[in-house]
Amino acid sequence: MSQLSILQPDPDQVRGDHYLPVRVDEVFWGRLPCAADRPILTVDPGESVTIDTLSHEGLLEDQGSDPVAYFSRHGVAADAVLSDAVDLVLHGGARTAGVDGPHVVTGPIAVRGAQPGDLLVMEVVELLPRVPYGVISNRHGRGALPGEFPLQGEAFSVFARAAETGDGLVGSIPFAEGSDRTARFGLAPFLGVMGVAVAGDDRPHSVPPGAFGGNIDIKLLTEGARLLLPVQVPGANAYIGDPHFAQGDGEVALTAMEASLRATIRFDVIPADQALEQFGRVTGPLVQTHEFLVPTGLHEDLDEAVRLCVRASIDLLEARFGMDRSHALAYLSAATDFDISQVVDVVKGVHAKIRVGDLG
Repeated sequence: MSQLSILQPDPDQVRGDHYLPVRVDEVFWGRLPCAADRPILTVDPGESVTIDTLSHEGLLEDQGSDPVAYFSRHGVAADAVLSDAVDLVLHGGARTAGVDGPHVVTGPIAVRGAQPGDLLVMEVVELLPRVPYGVISNRHGRGALPGEFPLQGEAFSVFARAAETGDGLVGSIPFAEGSDRTARFGLAPFLGVMGVAVAGDDRPHSVPPGAFGGNIDIKLLTEGARLLLPVQVPGANAYIGDPHFAQGDGEVALTAMEASLRATIRFDVIPADQALEQFGRVTGPLVQTHEFLVPTGLHEDLDEAVRLCVRASIDLLEARFGMDRSHALAYLSAATDFDISQVVDVVKGVHAKIRVGDLG
């Protein structure tokens, strides 16, 4: 087992064509970009951007708004706390606690030529842990069991460790405070927030996802996966944030293992006519992995989210593969898992894993 490195901001450790560190005047803390926001970077289709992302856990008011002090209580040395996290807490005063969301979001990034009706493609090229630790939190009024948990106060956070082993990245948490027993689980880093700017002058709250993407929390968006989103404004004006080391579908506590990542994303555009031919009418987030096509359903009512996901899946099978709609429903019932992405972000998420290899 080996210790993960600390990745402080560093323009020399960049894989992408461009680099975006966390600058306090170039991130949104608790809100998402809209059409009125000017891009902080413009790229050509096919170009990649390496983006340092920050987890909000350890930075929030109920954790003391002092990441050095918070993480020191868990044995983390001051030089192992990310300097951009410290800077954000000290100088990032735009967030209003209790009104805005918790997520730290970098963007918007414009992609030349992207127009409403097109699909923006965000390909996850690389996700590197920036720290060897993370946090899992439960807060009152949130999570799958509001009013029942947390058992201790208004917020309860668990410090989690990460390490590199012969079997890959592994996380661990104790069975109880001070316990020597630990639960170990595999890590699969992904970004919880990936989206495009909405039309209009109102910045959306960072918590509920929508047709624009945002806080979709789909754990399949690991390295090699692509997220396709319907473009809302010229240039698309994309953004990312909410880095995770791991998450179980549902994310029932409220957060999963939240921890900062250095993400490299490649941006591309599928023109409207090609998008319609390849995928049909895409009205919300669509994920592609090496194995699956993953349409989504988003709604405050989980039952309705399932129905929306089933309809999106039928539409996709008809448009891309020419499958009769009744046969498509039969296939989905026999062969496709409909997983709960999360139930804790006001708008619930469901995603379907359609195995492409089944369809010739």
